[in-house]
Amino acid sequence: MNKAAATKGNTAAGVVLPPLPDDLRRQEAHAPVVEGQALIAILARERQALDRANARQGRTVRFYDGLTMKFATRP
Repeated sequence: MNKAAATKGNTAAGVVLPPLPDDLRRQEAHAPVVEGQALIAILARERQALDRANARQGRTVRFYDGLTMKFATRP
């Protein structure tokens, strides 16, 4: 019943939002810690993981900003 109501509401509103890209839902794992490995190598991999997560967040923001620009009400 909720799904039907949501579908009816979306149809009445006339706005169908695009799906969120799958990449933007992914969580970034921490770099694995390998016993005996130099800490600097582990830190470097962790920073690479953080860079990927930050890039993904940037894509999310651009995606959302694109939606708000497209569907923003104009006076």
